[in-house]
Amino acid sequence: MSTQDHTFFEKAVSRISLSSGTSDLLRKPWRELTVSLPIRMDNGTVKVFEGYRIQHNGARGPYKGGIRYHPEANKEEIATLASLMSWKTALLNLPFGGAKGGIQCDPTSLSENELKRLTQRYIHSIEHIIGPQRDIPAPDMGTSEKTMGWMMDTYGQLHGYQPACVTGKPIELGGSLGRNSATGRGVIYILNEVAKDFKLEKKETRVAIQGFGNVGAWAAQLAYESGYSVIAVSDVFGGTYNPEGLNIPELFNHYAESGKIPTFKLGTSISNSELLTLNTDILIPAAIENSITETNASEITAGIIVEAANHPITPQADEILESRNITVIPDILANAGGVTVSYFEWTQNIQQFQWDEQRINRELLSRMVAAYTQVRKKSLEEDISLRQAAFQIGIGKVAKAVELRGFV
Repeated sequence: MSTQDHTFFEKAVSRISLSSGTSDLLRKPWRELTVSLPIRMDNGTVKVFEGYRIQHNGARGPYKGGIRYHPEANKEEIATLASLMSWKTALLNLPFGGAKGGIQCDPTSLSENELKRLTQRYIHSIEHIIGPQRDIPAPDMGTSEKTMGWMMDTYGQLHGYQPACVTGKPIELGGSLGRNSATGRGVIYILNEVAKDFKLEKKETRVAIQGFGNVGAWAAQLAYESGYSVIAVSDVFGGTYNPEGLNIPELFNHYAESGKIPTFKLGTSISNSELLTLNTDILIPAAIENSITETNASEITAGIIVEAANHPITPQADEILESRNITVIPDILANAGGVTVSYFEWTQNIQQFQWDEQRINRELLSRMVAAYTQVRKKSLEEDISLRQAAFQIGIGKVAKAVELRGFV
């Protein structure tokens, strides 16, 4: 568990009644697997990559969590994300535990054939600890539905046809309708609930979104369609800003042609750091971890922050924001749409029956609203932040399952 997750975890545990044995158990993953992955590259040389699968807690059901391909993927980061998945799945009342995986590599520097061989080797190396009733991987940073298709195929060669062994697959291989948009859609469902509680008029509510990957792009599109004024969006190259509101359909057309947000002619070019401190009502960090720190937290002007990325705010920054009465919707609630629709995909695979997209979105809305309502109620009753309320609920549910199963 990283310093960041440790801080939030300890603050939550200090307020709920857990035995020392239970809290000690929840601090550490149940299983950590590190594998060496030798791959023959296209030029004939052999390169060895390092991969991980970390299973944090499975008391509430099979482990669930994404797999990321990234140069900086390491055991500590993967362990932190695995623990966040434990609390997230519990908070959303999904019958899963938490896990995470990764390979330390730069996927942009590998050919498709090299990525495919790397994926196949990885699944061969971890297949004994994953499976539909054991641990169900999903896409994360640097992976996609194509990667999941390769994983399903490799696992199936060893265990027979098992579409429920991974989620986030292509529709043609048993993937779920609505899965691609699920995380971004969940973010906007939560934003809509916040807008109701704070009595915000959508058309007058300014939204800035950092990040234009899958989550940020869908959040931008759906926020625009919902009637919010999306005034700024950014990608890795920088951002674009229009205080009157961006034309998001035109921005998508521009991005499809150029691949860069800052060159959009209907907005002013800004940096990612400038986007965070814009004069806006809602800030949605949907890019990288730790983008809001103690060095820039005092400059944030948004009254509400919705964490679409995983832990984009450091503990020190979180305290500063709380002292300034800035409302933060925590990641384990705000970005839980992805794992929720992954649950729907897993369920459909087991049933061998496909739901229509209207049902997917209806069920997603129901679960997101229920979780938000529970977190807000606890926050108000106990006069604590929404993050602390979410962590307390999630950790409490996992702890209860641990104790009921007799582990401590």
